[in-house]
Amino acid sequence: MKRFLVLALALFLAGCGFRLRGTADVPFDTVFVPNATGGIALDLKRNIQAGTRAKVVDDPKIADAILEFTGEVRSKEILSLTSTGRVREYQLRYRVGFRVHDGKGADYVPATQIQLTRDITFNDSDILAKETEEGLLFRDMQTDMVQQIMRRLAASTKPVPRVQ
Repeated sequence: MKRFLVLALALFLAGCGFRLRGTADVPFDTVFVPNATGGIALDLKRNIQAGTRAKVVDDPKIADAILEFTGEVRSKEILSLTSTGRVREYQLRYRVGFRVHDGKGADYVPATQIQLTRDITFNDSDILAKETEEGLLFRDMQTDMVQQIMRRLAASTKPVPRVQ
């Protein structure tokens, strides 16, 4: 009976299309990621090293691709107020602009902006807990942003050289 159950489970998993993520296929062998000492740049560098066959290099001159960040903005806007005029909800926004090019003017990924939003309730009596929750949400948004950028890199194609 146990063998039948294990076999049935294995067939179910094989039939549903489940497979491990594996590595992303990017159209370059080496990439330069500037300012990879913290924040999104460091997370992206780690994901490229672990999830692709591409190697991250420290010199843009020897890189096939250069990842250039054009902006990174975190903001918090009021969504709703209570009847007494106190904040009830905020919307957290995280926007990152980037482009990936070959250093000669051709783009793997043209200038792109990705924006993520999350709504968060607020309560004056739980200020420290809400600040911690906000930090965790921004960290989660950064992780989501890295995954979206990785998908864009995997979907990119090798640029056609420009004719001068």
